[in-house]
Amino acid sequence: MPIAVTARPPSDQLAFESSASAQMERLLSDLGRMYRERNVALVALENAHHEALIRLAVAAELRDDDTGAHIVRLGYLAEALARLLGVPAERAQTLRMAAPMHDIGKIGIPDNVLKKPGLLTTEERALMQTHPRLGAEILGSSQIPLFALAAEVALHHHERWDGTGYPRGLAGEEIPLSGRIVAVVDYFDALTMDRCYRPAFADDRALAMRADQSGSAFDPTVVSSFLAHAPELIQLREWVNTTKPGFGELGQPQLPGQANAPGTTDLLRAPAQAWS
Repeated sequence: MPIAVTARPPSDQLAFESSASAQMERLLSDLGRMYRERNVALVALENAHHEALIRLAVAAELRDDDTGAHIVRLGYLAEALARLLGVPAERAQTLRMAAPMHDIGKIGIPDNVLKKPGLLTTEERALMQTHPRLGAEILGSSQIPLFALAAEVALHHHERWDGTGYPRGLAGEEIPLSGRIVAVVDYFDALTMDRCYRPAFADDRALAMRADQSGSAFDPTVVSSFLAHAPELIQLREWVNTTKPGFGELGQPQLPGQANAPGTTDLLRAPAQAWS
């Protein structure tokens, strides 16, 4: 039986295949490098965008609160409360970064309305109630999760559980969970700080006032969770007041309170559920 002989490709074909393989490897390497550089550039752009919007939020806040500490506390408290409600850690962290931008629309409200010590007129109240829509417009319709969530919070944090809020008059679970969380945290923290038109309320009175609004202004489930863990959440607030983390630290991946505020670690061990 004759023995089959496999013909070897000519040397120039082998050289071509070797060259083509080397070129393919270089192409893949270049594409990988370009992809990594693109991702780094996108992260840098997102960070710069976030910093610019935070600075605008601070400018709006300083017109209504001469320290700006309210929005920092709001970020940390919103994250902790979200985790208590079962929101996944990464999404809750995004809320920590987004929540401080909730009142960014106040940058467009005149001082004679924003800082008025007495009751607002009907016209003044209507003007004040434009700030959620204005804030959502400033934040834009971004595909970046952080800014999309910030716009969602800005638009919905004055909606009420019973449907009598603004700007859209949504009720119950029509209101995004992010807005329901920030509404509860914002109300409590605002009550317990000095304002131009009244001194701060004591924590126990603020908690009682918020409990009275459960089921009317606020989601009863969110209120119940806050009340059940009020001592730990107040401790986290005091950690923020004592350590004074900066606005840049809101974007850090680890919640500082886990390490530095006793009692907050257990808050963040709730089982995750879908964000709604």
